[in-house]
Amino acid sequence: MAHLDIGGLDAWWRAANYVSVGQIYLRDNALLTRPLVGEDVKARLLGHWGTTPGLNFVYTHLNRVISERRQEMLFVTGPGHGGPANVANAWLEGTYSEIYSNIGSDGAGLNALFKQFSYPGGIPSHAAPETPGSIHEGGELGYSLAHAYGAVFDNPSLIAVAVVGDGEAETGPLATSWHSTSFVDPAVDGAVLPILHLNGYKIANPTVLARMPEEQLRQLMYGYGYDPHFVTVSDPRATEAAHRDFAAVLDTCIDEIHDIQERARTSPAGGDAGAPRWPMIVLRSPKGWTGPAEVDGKPVEGTWRAHQVPLSEIHDNEEHLHQLEEWLRSYDPGSLFTDDGGLRPEIARLAPDGDLRMSATPYANGGRLLRDLVVPAYAEHAVEVARPGSEKVSPMITAGGYLRDIIERNPHNFRLFGPDETASNRLSAVYEVTDKVWQPRIEDVDEHLARSGRVMEVLSEHLCQGWLEGYLLTGRHGVFSCYEAFVHIVDSMFNQYAKWLEIHRRLPWRQPMASFTYMLSSHVWQQDHNGFSHQDPGFIDHVVNKKADVIRVYLPPDANTMLAVTDHCLQARDTINVIVTGKQPTPTWFGPEEARLHVTRGIGVLDFAGSEESGVEPDVVLGCAGDVPTLEAIAAAGLLKAGIPGLKIRVVNVVDLMRLQDSTEHPHGLSAREFDTLFTTSKPVIFAYHGYPWLIHRLTYRRNNHPNLHVRGYKEEGTTTTPFDMAMLNQIDRFQLAMDVIDRVPTLGATEARFRQDLQDQRQRAWQYTRDAGKDLESITGWTLDESSPDDAK
Repeated sequence: MAHLDIGGLDAWWRAANYVSVGQIYLRDNALLTRPLVGEDVKARLLGHWGTTPGLNFVYTHLNRVISERRQEMLFVTGPGHGGPANVANAWLEGTYSEIYSNIGSDGAGLNALFKQFSYPGGIPSHAAPETPGSIHEGGELGYSLAHAYGAVFDNPSLIAVAVVGDGEAETGPLATSWHSTSFVDPAVDGAVLPILHLNGYKIANPTVLARMPEEQLRQLMYGYGYDPHFVTVSDPRATEAAHRDFAAVLDTCIDEIHDIQERARTSPAGGDAGAPRWPMIVLRSPKGWTGPAEVDGKPVEGTWRAHQVPLSEIHDNEEHLHQLEEWLRSYDPGSLFTDDGGLRPEIARLAPDGDLRMSATPYANGGRLLRDLVVPAYAEHAVEVARPGSEKVSPMITAGGYLRDIIERNPHNFRLFGPDETASNRLSAVYEVTDKVWQPRIEDVDEHLARSGRVMEVLSEHLCQGWLEGYLLTGRHGVFSCYEAFVHIVDSMFNQYAKWLEIHRRLPWRQPMASFTYMLSSHVWQQDHNGFSHQDPGFIDHVVNKKADVIRVYLPPDANTMLAVTDHCLQARDTINVIVTGKQPTPTWFGPEEARLHVTRGIGVLDFAGSEESGVEPDVVLGCAGDVPTLEAIAAAGLLKAGIPGLKIRVVNVVDLMRLQDSTEHPHGLSAREFDTLFTTSKPVIFAYHGYPWLIHRLTYRRNNHPNLHVRGYKEEGTTTTPFDMAMLNQIDRFQLAMDVIDRVPTLGATEARFRQDLQDQRQRAWQYTRDAGKDLESITGWTLDESSPDDAK
């Protein structure tokens, strides 16, 4: 390390620390050209200092490696509340001023940079989408390592450095993410260099890993598959030694990564060697390093008191104001900045150039790297339908064939993620062209495991979500397939990604990304081996809480609509798509062309199912959304047509759920006129819905005919039982829907008592049969819609 420019490294680090402190505290006098006064300080002091100097330290040293080796790197800030560090380095590298022309690279720009931080009309305190070089906000802890690994899949020249805070390391998702080494193929993927940053404390408590004896921590990381390298800053003032020690360890780790990759990429047997042991760094440094050692006689540096704002009440405490100025001047700003406020040239030259700057890397603005998928022809996978409802086909098997061809045509930029459920969700066709990635030992009994592949299966929904987010954010495409009930595990991760995407869409410099698509099956209405624990359709309710511009929800009722929805979602940009459909064979209602038209509309009248007359308003509307509710609504219409021949019934199917919302609230919403045309302004509407019924009321509460809307859906009645018994338990079955029509059409209540009683009896017989035979009636499971013989509906 004789060539190491310690002075240059320390100057950059001091500059980054100075700019970070300034962001937290100052609104004026950025370069301290005069003594600091209270008016220079923000009224509300918001931010997190404790982790920031450590982040700046790591960033400084990574820049050296990038410049010397021309190494592509991505900086993932686990403790994203240290956002001042990301912003500071982006400004020092020049990227910030290139993107935001109102924040120049001079003293005026520095003043504006300081003032905007955590300030009304400014920028947030975390490494948010507004921050150049960030793909990870880090507000909610636990996802940095998963994002980093997702970023390096299929990016062989990239090293993602994930700084993991010791508080973050206590979260479940982060603990699981250490297992990602079992899924990285060094022959085709990049590498993740985790840096476990132990500064000892969270907000108010010590951290588990910081208090763990070093040998025990070494064994823990070794067991996860890493070779840990320790750097300990025992004396916060011995900065030269800290620079030298960290630089040496960092070079060693980069060399080890390159050695692993070279062996895998050049040795004939390299791909069969099993999971390599990847390097990682454990950096112990004081919390709030270089900040005030004491405040009001109490220790701060190296304690939990440094977590947020070490010096508060600046406006009312002259001593604190004086201490703040001393702290800022301790970085010697005169030696860092020119008279006009720019970074001194001899320091600025230490930054990498162009896209090698971590704040400018295209990997952190994935739309710059995005390439359109090569998609198979829709007609190649569409199912021919001779007559609506006459045959049954699994929507998920149909989607599996489509995904197989997507993978075959896009072998380097598409992956399928899921928690051990690809085969269970009937997507096994993908294994005709690819395998599941697996680096540990492979045994003869294993199927579809290989060192390389397009399918990522690990029994952690958190890890699947995080990997796919990292994969999309760096410019690729993918799908997350999951059981409907258990996707709830990532509710909070979905929240964070939706928030990120909402801001991302507002920033003109961030390029559009491939959409995030959830493909949810094994749903609430069709559980073969499982029961109540696997029955929860509420993820949709959670999703629609987010901004309308971001979310889409699709409930395809058959194989061809599933194919058309999938084809659309995989080519969409900057949205989160939720697709919910069954994996069991389902009646095919739409031919190939009809399905595409129906999905494009998102909603439509099913002429084959109803009995309305042209030019005459219907007596009742049967609405439906979801595969099982659609089947039951169509069957109910058949019962009514047979039992009450003169009744004019309109059947409306919703495949794009957000069509129900008003066009003023969602870009896919129907206008008031369009909605009234379909659902009338005064007739009863009986709506069979896949999920919790109150969501339909919530989406339609402004509609003219909302008072006449009656919704049937899942109401937390479930067990391990037959599909039709589930429908009966929750009252969305055909008999109940038909009775609802009789009860709500004013002219039918008194005249159709006998028919209603017959429906009740049929329902009771169907229920009893499930108890006696342990299965559904053949008249239920074998029911088909035969347009040529309406009596068949009986």
